Amino acid sequence: METPVASSIPGITNRIATINWEQVTHQLHNKGFVVVKDILNQQECDTLIADYDTGNYRKTVNMDRYRYGSGEYKYYDYPLPGVINELRESVYPNIAPVANAWMQELGIDKRFPLTHPEMKKLSHDNGQLKPTALILKYGPGGFNTMHQDLYGEVYFPMQMVFVLNQANADFTGGEFVITEQIPRAQSKANVLTPGRGDMVIFTTNFRSAKGTKGYHRVNMKHGVSPLHSGNRHSLGIIFHDALS
Repeated sequence: METPVASSIPGITNRIATINWEQVTHQLHNKGFVVVKDILNQQECDTLIADYDTGNYRKTVNMDRYRYGSGEYKYYDYPLPGVINELRESVYPNIAPVANAWMQELGIDKRFPLTHPEMKKLSHDNGQLKPTALILKYGPGGFNTMHQDLYGEVYFPMQMVFVLNQANADFTGGEFVITEQIPRAQSKANVLTPGRGDMVIFTTNFRSAKGTKGYHRVNMKHGVSPLHSGNRHSLGIIFHDALS
């Protein structure tokens, strides 16, 4: 299947509106992830990188200290940069129906709101008040262990990542890795090399999959393989907020 591509129309909301969401929905149902080309332009990526040392952040995490990998990331504080708000609010309504379909197929008594402001309110009503959007920085040898970004009792089952540097030009290695648990077998690894500004939408925790006996839960994790050279920045956008 072809990779969905956004239009060159200026403005992030307009770019999101031109995506073939039917195709994206199909890939999310079938694989639990999808890469959409050319959502952020080079100037937007460069601005996010340039703001790494001066942006409005609430917390900095040294990954080596907590054995999360090797590198550093920073959580943005409210108010979030406009580009992040625009991405959250324009993407979310297009993928909430997929999340709700997964809940129904798996017999889980949970449904998600259809707009991001409502999802944010759901988080806040449950005491999850801290923004979870983050920017990550890796140097040579940097990596991120396989993990899931849950942050509390309330979590939306999909999230996004944008690599802000160009693979195989600004850095080598540093592939985005998604693993999925195969029933009665070993895990499967999906290795992605998104270009600068591409949007990767992927499952936060699990997806629904149809087998011979009906639908079942496929658990998934994500991480970043070690960099061989250069520097890699990425923007992570999670649709629910955190307790701390």
